[in-house]
Amino acid sequence: MAPPKILLCGDVLGNLKQLFKRIVSVNKSAGPFDALFCAGQFFPDSADQLEEFTDYIEGRAEIPLPTYFIGDYGVGATKFLLAATKDSGNQGFKMDGLKMCNNLYWLKGSGKFTFRGLSVVYLSGMQSSDSQQLGTYSQDDVDALRAIAEDPGIVDLFLTYPSTSDVPPGASEPFGTDSTVAELVAEIKPRYHIAGTKGMFYAREPYSNIDAVHVTRFIGLAPVGNKDKQKFLHALSPTPASTMSAIEIKTKTPNTTLCPYTYVEGTTNAKEGAKRSSESVSDSDSQYWRYDVSQKRQKHGAGDGNKLCFKFVSSGSCPRGETCNFQHDMDAREQSLRGVCFDFMNKGKCERGTDCKFKHSLQDEGESYSHKRRGTGNATRSTECWFCLSSSKIESHLFISLGEHYYCALAKGPLVEDHVLLIPIGHSPNTLSLPSECEIELGKFQGSLKKFYKKQEKEVVFFEWASKRSSHANLQVVPIPSVKAVSVQNIFHLAADRLGFKFTTTKFSNSSDGRKSLRTQFDSNFSFFYAELPDGTVLSHVIEESEKFLAQFGREVMAGLLNKADRADWRNCTDSKEEETKMVEKFKRGFEEFDPNN
Repeated sequence: MAPPKILLCGDVLGNLKQLFKRIVSVNKSAGPFDALFCAGQFFPDSADQLEEFTDYIEGRAEIPLPTYFIGDYGVGATKFLLAATKDSGNQGFKMDGLKMCNNLYWLKGSGKFTFRGLSVVYLSGMQSSDSQQLGTYSQDDVDALRAIAEDPGIVDLFLTYPSTSDVPPGASEPFGTDSTVAELVAEIKPRYHIAGTKGMFYAREPYSNIDAVHVTRFIGLAPVGNKDKQKFLHALSPTPASTMSAIEIKTKTPNTTLCPYTYVEGTTNAKEGAKRSSESVSDSDSQYWRYDVSQKRQKHGAGDGNKLCFKFVSSGSCPRGETCNFQHDMDAREQSLRGVCFDFMNKGKCERGTDCKFKHSLQDEGESYSHKRRGTGNATRSTECWFCLSSSKIESHLFISLGEHYYCALAKGPLVEDHVLLIPIGHSPNTLSLPSECEIELGKFQGSLKKFYKKQEKEVVFFEWASKRSSHANLQVVPIPSVKAVSVQNIFHLAADRLGFKFTTTKFSNSSDGRKSLRTQFDSNFSFFYAELPDGTVLSHVIEESEKFLAQFGREVMAGLLNKADRADWRNCTDSKEEETKMVEKFKRGFEEFDPNN
């Protein structure tokens, strides 16, 4: 199937007649085009234009192709948009646009939908603390997009207005000053960022993303009919990322630049920040890639501290950490896993009513949601558990070695090729409270793996996130080049400093003493993170109930150490079953002489 052909335009400002006349002409010469996406103010600036505009909305003039718009403000906006919200055909949870009239769709708030294979994400309007005000977006809309950023897959188009604060060469002013949009672009990492601008056209050279292999292209479009005759219409025929090969996704042109959204504390210019960040990463192994991105949002900003953080409730973590203005409530997270509606928990009501697919009452602990994620829920044995041998969800082709109390398996979406997990056979939420016979077998597994990696001139780091709400434990086993071993402790401490805590650090002559110490520190009433380093050092941290801790902290630190930022999230680097099977067989052949169960 040929890639979709789409048109993009900037602020329409109610000039529909001029816009669609141009589109009819372009469609004849270069079309047919599948859709038009409008970024920027869509409605008129003055009442003089309202009659012409109304002709299209009320069907007296024809809209030539499917048209999607954000920037839902201007003269007449309230009247037409309120009418659209009351239309019976627009009721329910619609992310692909509320129909205004034939071929015209309003992208309200924020959302994500698929158009002809393209993944389209949008943020409509300008920032406001009033989520009910038309023409604005709220913190709820932003949090919804932060959750979308966690989804696997690549976003093709991101529509926003206003644009970010990236400055084109020679321009006297930034395109915009919306730091929230800049942060979202850095997190979502779209292939194309489309925005309305301040009266000019600007197509930026592509730039690399911090922890993704693909590049982003920014296109800022001028208003329709602008006096300076700046370009307001742009044609694009992008191949959907979901159909592209890995090589195509990774391809970079010679003019690709550093990411303009990489900020280092103390810098005031985006490009200067990106330059310094790049230099510091290359100069020192202890530079940690994730925590170099500054938070432009003030720690005590305009957010409502009584509201829940959508990102945390939906995914279990929030990249803003302590700078987030919203509550990271574990009880709400648990309720979300049981299928309770976020709006019901956050606002006490849900506007979708009976169309909502989630529950509108709080659920007891035994009740669960059918889409539970790996590692969540209470610690009762379940046929849905990813790690229980009796589970229908178990992926047995990942097995490497099976003992009496533990088994070794290839990690799903491994950080490096020989990244494995040590998993209790019993349904236990952590490895630290198991009986001594389990600990003895675990020690044998760890010793064997150390010998196996040593033969490859590698050292190994073991770490575990023992959340008190974990379901089935897994001890992460990540091999690293021997030359990197001296940097491990520094990078863990640096990451901890950036999150605002200090590790308890102890050193032992053998790993069994280190684990004995960990078992005495562990309290099942608290979550606990620890790492066992190659030189015998053990780093540990007790997480207080109110503390915000990243569930993927250990993996992200290791990704930074190994320059594997694009693999920090396992969901972004899963392999086919065939590829996983090949990796397992290769590991088994090398591990055979060390396997304690042979």
